[in-house]
Amino acid sequence: MGRTEPALFSLTVRVSECSTDLTGRRLRAGATVLIAVAAFTLTSGISRADEDGVSFWVPGFFGSLAATPQQPGWSFAAINYFTDVSASGNAALSREITIGQFNPALNVSINANIAAKADFQFFAPTYVFATPFLGGQASASLLTAFGSNDTALNATLAGTVGPIPFSRTIDLSQTTVGIGDLVPQFAVRWNAGVNNYMTYLTGDIPAGVYSSSNLANLGIGHGAIDGGVGYTYFDQKAGHEFSAVFGLTGNFKNTSTGYTNGIDSHLDWGASQFLTKQLQIGLVGYVYKQLTPDSGCAAILCPFESQVLGVGPQIGYLFPVGNMQGYLNLKGYREFDNEDRPDGWNVWLTFSISPAAPVASSSSPMVTKSAPPG
Repeated sequence: MGRTEPALFSLTVRVSECSTDLTGRRLRAGATVLIAVAAFTLTSGISRADEDGVSFWVPGFFGSLAATPQQPGWSFAAINYFTDVSASGNAALSREITIGQFNPALNVSINANIAAKADFQFFAPTYVFATPFLGGQASASLLTAFGSNDTALNATLAGTVGPIPFSRTIDLSQTTVGIGDLVPQFAVRWNAGVNNYMTYLTGDIPAGVYSSSNLANLGIGHGAIDGGVGYTYFDQKAGHEFSAVFGLTGNFKNTSTGYTNGIDSHLDWGASQFLTKQLQIGLVGYVYKQLTPDSGCAAILCPFESQVLGVGPQIGYLFPVGNMQGYLNLKGYREFDNEDRPDGWNVWLTFSISPAAPVASSSSPMVTKSAPPG
């Protein structure tokens, strides 16, 4: 990310996928790739929420066709994620306090800015169970990550010690390379014609590179649990699709700093149109809002509650890979209306491979979905 220590931020990526039978005669189904991106660190001011502006949940985790059932068996997805964000105010000051560059008890004025650039590779194997679970279709996945976080922090402090004025300039940068946290996920999906429903449970296992004294981290330094529900409207004949997934995140204490993030809410959505049996275009977006303030933060910061909105385009393409199905998806978000967290832009390039949907006979319609990881 930037050139200073970025605050951690866990990512999860949801990439939509729609499949057709390999004969190309008709649209068979759609599926989404859900990729929990583990502990992806951004600078405090550049990260996404909570402590140092960083949250477990990465907005944009879910996208189009999120709730559609998938094809049973093993699938795999690889994602290249790049983001460029920056922030000032509390988002930058929070990181400055965490790494010990500023004593919040001092009576000083501060002008601080933080910026981060990150480039991550995420890998997510997924198994979709053929045996029904609660009348639906269950899946289990585990996301791992490897990448780099480049963060920079610049600040000017001015104040007095007794009658004596002083000023101090801080100019720090750090690049961290390594592995991120582990993110397991369990989901169940149900189909009823053009209506599809899902519920999911995921969380963070803090196994990635992390130190509270680092400017740039690859893990978030604490555990988290996240769960939610989703809906997809998918008219296969017309190629119309709309999806929305809502969830809540609960966070455990960061024992290294004594800091506990508040409860976070997030709404991810996607809308698309299939122009052909293989080509999909549309829009994606998210709303991220912290519901309760953090605890353990300095009085100069609290209450610390973050929010951000994002929107952007997406394009997807399906193609055969032997007797499997391949899928490429490119999507990007521009962020705005941020508070107590950085904003900027991010781009996801996803490749997934999954079992192909069986070819339906002409006498009976095919309604099963082909599935990549998720």
